[in-house]
Formats: sequence, C-alpha cells, structure tokens
Amino acid sequence: MHTMKHLVRGVDHAAFPTFDPAATVKFYRDVLGFPVVHSICAAGWGPDKHPDFIHFFFDIGNDDRLAFFYYFGLEPFDGGPQGDVYAKFDEHIPIWFIRSRHLAIHVDNEADLLEYRRRLDGSQWPVEMQIQHETIESIYTHDPNGYMIEITRALRPVTPQEDLDANLTIDALVDVVSGPNPSMAALLTRKAELIVERAAAWELTSR
Repeated sequence: MHTMKHLVRGVDHAAFPTFDPAATVKFYRDVLGFPVVHSICAAGWGPDKHPDFIHFFFDIGNDDRLAFFYYFGLEPFDGGPQGDVYAKFDEHIPIWFIRSRHLAIHVDNEADLLEYRRRLDGSQWPVEMQIQHETIESIYTHDPNGYMIEITRALRPVTPQEDLDANLTIDALVDVVSGPNPSMAALLTRKAELIVERAAAWELTSR
C-alpha cells in the first residue's frame, strides 16, 4: 500500500466544453441554484487560430467549482447519435459505457437530495433515475450538454474495513490486468491470495 504524504485538498474545478452556454447557465444557476463565482473573457489566447472563449465557473460547495468553456464561432462536432458534446458515440457503443463518464455532487442528507429532485423535476431536465447503491443514494439526469450529472448522499459511513477491502480489490485488479485474460474470477482469486499473504501482518498490527 502506498504511504506517500497526501497533499491535495479536493477538487478545485472540473471543466467541460459547451455549445449552449445559455441553457447551461439556466440548468446550473437557475434550476439547481449553483451561483456563478468566476468568469474569464479570453480574447486572443492560445496558439494561432484559437478562438476567443468564455470560461465560467459555478460554486458546487466546499470551495469546489464546476466550469465550462464556450468557444465563439465553434460549431458542434459531427459524430454518432449517442453521448454528449464532448464525445459522440456510434449506435453500437453500450449506454452503460457512455454513462460511466459522469460528475457526482455530494449532499448531506435525504432532504437535500429530494430538494434537488424537486428542482429538476420542475425543469426541462427531470430526474431520470433514483437509485440506492451499497452506501449511497443518487439521482441522475443529463444537463443541456448531454453530460450525466449525479447528485448523491451517503446512506451510512464507509468503515475502515471497507477501505481495507477497497485497497485489496485495487491491488488485485492491478495484478490481474497486467497479465493475460483478466476477469472477475481472476480478480477474486488474486484478492484471496493477497488476503492470505497479508494476514500475518494484519495480525501483528491488531495486537
């Protein structure tokens, strides 16, 4: 397990392109209530033929921000019928693969989650799914740019034992995908081997 000093302090911002800044502002500021906290008017930036652009930021809490780029004169790119403005996929790409790329925003409790559900359901972008996972409950929709947005709350705290299990899983995954024919069965087998290998050290630290 890596023990390097952890120096970062969360997300400064996540940034995405948009071809519809007006709808983007309506969705994030006027429907969800995320304030605009910064914008950059960038004229003449970048290499030759780089268009002028606006870079604008929404406050999503905890000093974290969600940002968008709007490039003047840039038309949407051609591509497949699925996906968002950044990536257009062909029909044969599974929807579960496309939806794996998404942004999740945390709220503190069920009441807050349901408040965002109320705001979305009263807008042009109603909630598409509400799901309880193992430790979280989430609502999902797509923003005006086609990006999947998740708003989530914890159902219970994650335990130290689950953190340990997560690290075992990832160590096993790295080992398995480095070899031939990776599979879930191979991962579980390697994870069991790691448990046996590390059990003695765990026993010593627990005394």
